[in-house]
Amino acid sequence: MRYKTLGNSGLQVSEIGFGCMSLGTDYATNRTLLYSALDQGITFFDTADLYQRGANETTVGKAFKGHRKDVVLATKVGNVWRPDGSGWDWAPTKAYVLQAVEESLKRLETEYIDLYQLHGGTLDDPLDELIEAFELLKQQGRIRAYGISSIRPNVVREYVERANLASVMMQYSLLDRRPEESCLSLLQEHQIGVLARGSFAQGLLVGKASKEYLSYPKEVVDSAAAAVRRVAQANARTAVEVAARFVLHHPAVSSAILGIRTEEQLAEAVALAEAPPLTAQEMQLLQQALPPNTYEQHR
Repeated sequence: MRYKTLGNSGLQVSEIGFGCMSLGTDYATNRTLLYSALDQGITFFDTADLYQRGANETTVGKAFKGHRKDVVLATKVGNVWRPDGSGWDWAPTKAYVLQAVEESLKRLETEYIDLYQLHGGTLDDPLDELIEAFELLKQQGRIRAYGISSIRPNVVREYVERANLASVMMQYSLLDRRPEESCLSLLQEHQIGVLARGSFAQGLLVGKASKEYLSYPKEVVDSAAAAVRRVAQANARTAVEVAARFVLHHPAVSSAILGIRTEEQLAEAVALAEAPPLTAQEMQLLQQALPPNTYEQHR
């Protein structure tokens, strides 16, 4: 397993991160899987207070209670469940962040959160107020670093300009190269780590039935998946390895956050972590398989 420093935070994160949202509801199974991931070198675990109405944080916290110093725990804030359970609402206020962090700390059974992330965001939010909340939590030692989870370039630029971000989590894959247009270079320039999610494009790059994706028609999706297969077959790689290594090839990316729910998926993640980076020729074959897409909104 390779490890990288997350932006300017000093946090060392495994190149493959464990996306805990994919965990099921059986605690014993989850605990075994989380321990197995840690034993095999994955140290970065990402959750959110939104997942399973907080139960996901509880699972992760309970599992790692005796191994706190061995893991980097990331969680997210900003969405609040409605009392009737019908959905959630966006609550981008300083007061809510300061309230919600206490609940996350309890569920995670820890005195501090390594990376606390705003779970979304728009230009209509009180950005300065939210930044004040995160900076206060850093000063108090409740969190070690903070970031945002956003695919909106205009929001990312505002936070880069105003805040001391450690990271930005964003969707990035061969079928979603929108971050390449401006975000990745901007974040790299400011030493802000990128946490990539959606590396497999809903599984379309690794064997799931083809369909339209973002602005791409089915035929282009097929072309991308075929390119991944060709590179994999020609170089004794797996499709999972090729798709994830495409994302990790960009120097701005600190970690690829993969949804892991089974031992088989964990084994694939660990195997790709040990695999060599893609060559320049392999990258060229993938990039030429389809035209890169760009952001149509939130520019």
